[in-house]
Formats: sequence, structure tokens, C-alpha cells
Amino acid sequence: MRMPNTIYLAEDDEDMRSLIALALTADGYDVTQAKDGSELLELLATAATTPMRRPDVIVSDVLMPGYSGMGVLAALHRCEWKVPVILITARQDDAIVHEAIRLGASAVVRKPFDIDDLRIAILSVAAIGFSDLVS
Repeated sequence: MRMPNTIYLAEDDEDMRSLIALALTADGYDVTQAKDGSELLELLATAATTPMRRPDVIVSDVLMPGYSGMGVLAALHRCEWKVPVILITARQDDAIVHEAIRLGASAVVRKPFDIDDLRIAILSVAAIGFSDLVS
């Protein structure tokens, strides 16, 4: 099992993004931050041509301006880029979870969450690959 090193994080709430990035960086991950789905897709386009910068895991909020987390999933699906994606959402609607899984999300973590919930999701997708995890 190869442990993830590089995480791309897309979250439009600056405080939430900073908190998550700080925690994951303290855990030893290389965290690249994006303020929304559009910026995340730009970073991924650059990473596609630079293998050393490709993410091992993507963590993305569901609801963001521009491209949503679901839009990012759809774009990755169209490109056939296989990278575990963990979506985070404050929405309690099960339809969103089912759609996220259908589009290829590896896990969905519902807000509010303890940072350990996200840590576990990251380690789980690395350990078991592209599975359907919902917490």
C-alpha cells in the first residue's frame, strides 16, 4: 500500500481551507490549496503534465462558486483521471451522496466533522483504493 503524500484541497471558505490545510500539513502531507473548483481544475491541468505534482488524493467541498465538487468529479470522469476524491459537504441530502458516489467519489465526509474523520477517510482511500465510503 502506497501512502498518500500530495493532497489537493478545494474549499471556498478560507478559514475552513486554512484549518484543514494546516492539520494535514502537520501530518506530513504536501497540501496544495484551491479557493474553488475552477482553480482546482487549473491546478490539475498543470499537474497532468508534471507527474511529480500529481495529487494522491483530492479533497473538495461540494458547494463552491464556479465548478462545484460535483463538477470537478464530472471533469475527472470525462478525462478518465483515476485519483481518489473525498468530498466534504454540509448538505445532509442523501441524493448528493449517491450522486457523488455515482460520479466516482471515493468518500463523502459530512460537515461538521472532526479533522480525524477526514484523516481516516484519506488513509482509508489509500488503503482500499476507490471504494464507496460515507461517514
